[in-house]
Amino acid sequence: MEKSKNANVLSSRCPSREILSHVTGTWANLILIALLEKTHRFSELRKRVDGISEKMLSQTLRLLEGDGFVLKKDYKEIPPKVEYSLTPLGKGVAEHIHGLTNWIEKNLPAVLARRGKM
Repeated sequence: MEKSKNANVLSSRCPSREILSHVTGTWANLILIALLEKTHRFSELRKRVDGISEKMLSQTLRLLEGDGFVLKKDYKEIPPKVEYSLTPLGKGVAEHIHGLTNWIEKNLPAVLARRGKM
């Protein structure tokens, strides 16, 4: 896929900056990684992403859904059953985020050692 000719994340007026902020937020990163593993219900995501509140999970899922990264499937059942999964676009960005988190986890000892020297 080619980069848009008008995209410039360094420009404050470029919409790519807003999208970048959506997918690089701590909670969005963790949700995308969890959904890369498998489809989850809301309560499963809440348990999987340790420390996230219901409100923040709900807000972040809406944001990611609005950008086309997450698909919400409502089964219209009683009791309610809703599942969240990645769209193809979401899978693409989640794979990049997962690569970054793998790098962080691999290099964590070196980073922590460096912190100790400061």
